[in-house]
Amino acid sequence: MLNSAQTVAVHTLSGPLLVLAGAGTGKTRVVTVRVAKLIQSGIAPDRILAVTFTNKAAREMQERISQQLRGGNGPKPEISTFHSLCVRILRRQIHHLGFPNLFSIYDRGDQESVARKILRDIRVASSALRPGDFLTRISTWKSAGITAEMALNHIETSQDYIIAVAYARYQEALKTLGALDFDDLLLTTERLFREHMEVLQEEAGRFDHILVDEYQDTNTSQYNIVRGLALGHRNLCVVGDDDQAIYGWRGAEVEHILNFRNDWPEARVVRLEVNYRSTAQILEWANRLIAFNRARHEKSLRTDKQGERPVIVTCADGEAEAKLVVARIKERLKVPGLQPRDFAVLFRTNEQPRALELEFRSAKIPYTVIGGQSFFDRKEVKDVISWLKLILRPKDDVALLRVINTPPRGIGSTTVRKMTDTALNQSKPIWDVLSKETDSLGLDNKSQVSVNSFIQLVRQEGGTLRRHFTAEALAAFIEHIGYRREIDRLYPDKNDQEARWAAVGEVVSAAAAWLKENPNGTLSGFLDNTALGGPDFGSSNEKKLDHNAVILMTLHAAKGLEFKEVYMVGMEEGTLPHHRSIDEEDFDSVDEERRLCYVGITRAKKRLTLTLAKTRLKWGKMRPTIPSRFLYEVTGQAETPHYLDIKTGKAQQAVKEAAKHLPPVRRPAAKD
Repeated sequence: MLNSAQTVAVHTLSGPLLVLAGAGTGKTRVVTVRVAKLIQSGIAPDRILAVTFTNKAAREMQERISQQLRGGNGPKPEISTFHSLCVRILRRQIHHLGFPNLFSIYDRGDQESVARKILRDIRVASSALRPGDFLTRISTWKSAGITAEMALNHIETSQDYIIAVAYARYQEALKTLGALDFDDLLLTTERLFREHMEVLQEEAGRFDHILVDEYQDTNTSQYNIVRGLALGHRNLCVVGDDDQAIYGWRGAEVEHILNFRNDWPEARVVRLEVNYRSTAQILEWANRLIAFNRARHEKSLRTDKQGERPVIVTCADGEAEAKLVVARIKERLKVPGLQPRDFAVLFRTNEQPRALELEFRSAKIPYTVIGGQSFFDRKEVKDVISWLKLILRPKDDVALLRVINTPPRGIGSTTVRKMTDTALNQSKPIWDVLSKETDSLGLDNKSQVSVNSFIQLVRQEGGTLRRHFTAEALAAFIEHIGYRREIDRLYPDKNDQEARWAAVGEVVSAAAAWLKENPNGTLSGFLDNTALGGPDFGSSNEKKLDHNAVILMTLHAAKGLEFKEVYMVGMEEGTLPHHRSIDEEDFDSVDEERRLCYVGITRAKKRLTLTLAKTRLKWGKMRPTIPSRFLYEVTGQAETPHYLDIKTGKAQQAVKEAAKHLPPVRRPAAKD
């Protein structure tokens, strides 16, 4: 049974149509029923194109449409992702651009091979620009529709100039090889339509109706491709929600859905506002929050479902926050009918779940991390932990091989191969060969000096940590080995550097938190603690959402999902909203952070808890925090006119001042 707004969307079968589908309002059902209705009205199935963003979404759409049509072996609608659609178009038409129709599609490994050769040819050292970082940068440009010819007009740093030059060479090499990379599938289709009108007309002529799901997530190329295909017949239905536009960082432009009526003046707009997921109390907070965004389509979610009011809990620090969340979930698991899979803990950044993972392991509650690596699986965390393992147990060959040249210290692959072969032939640990039998390796003077320095580093600097393990000593050790320089060397993107260095800081904070509970703790005890729980309670990206485990995931990864009970942690200025959005002094960036918060709130079906810490450990030291402005917005403690006059750059101070005069954020009961 469709509600009135859904019925209008399903029965509007011609002309441009914008379906504003709020969170939990039955968007997928509307899309699939509308396709079935088009076919029942006499439109040939193969004249209908439906496009979405993921293979999973496309499969779900196909299955639901088949159910609507009760099977059949005749022609079917073309339902695919944007990239699959472009591959089919390019297979037919790419010869117009001088490529073979049987072009290759290069994966990341293939791309890096080409990139490595290009950078070598223009004499760019890998220490100055890694192939992976080069590919990441040009992928960002391609997502924004910036071709190699245009790149020189978009350089921001001296390194960007090198990348722009290499970008042109890279594209030439791909063409010589008769290949495209993943981003090129969109960019090349857009170029094909722009430069060859006859091709656009031919491809557009294949369809009479086009539907696009998650329209707010389209980038420049996707927008232009859809517009080109639909201009002739103008039977374009787009479905999406500007309030859930959270992928601006990867090229999505919310303006596409905001300006739909400008592009298609005769478009009909249908708002789906009846929410079938959450309680009225949760939706009240969601509606109140998103109203602070300036550029949006007006809509307000509503429901008849009643439930508990959401709760805001202030904890003393990050460790107390993790303990509280896990303790509450453990208590809730005693309620008949609730299982671990019914709970989700959502966070803004990938380093946040460290304390949570330790608590879930200790409580023996199964959990899985989705949408990012487990904190303990991150490269930089593994590097630091491997250093600590080597300090404690120098004969740990795995740890030694991981860190012997991380950061680089002049011990090259030839030296590593010699010492590994010697150790293998003599059935000895590599450390014994290095520390006792380096003469047998036949090293030159420079390599010998490097090996000796490494041995001294492990023995002397590591000895301090073995004898007296403290967070301060750990931080000093990380500084002494030069790991910050290693991050800066490997990851030229400033945001990437910051995130990875923050993860290293979390290791120091983890040590400080553990030592607070174990004042006489040792390095050995800390390493044992990080491994507590075993594989049954650890996390893995291979685990699926249907496993019976508590879900830990980023807010970005949570979009499209729902859970009975949701905990959103780290509700502080600088975390959510992220400090980059504040530092940029850009309302648009803060608006996207607010949409991200809105997405998190609307994942909850029955219970919602927002948590924050009054202080957090950063690099082993407790630092005070400021409650997120979003807390004042959801609880009605921020007045819209005054609030929006605050310049973003001064928002932190403004929120801090406001906190002195507004009612306090609800704090936990004494037992918490």
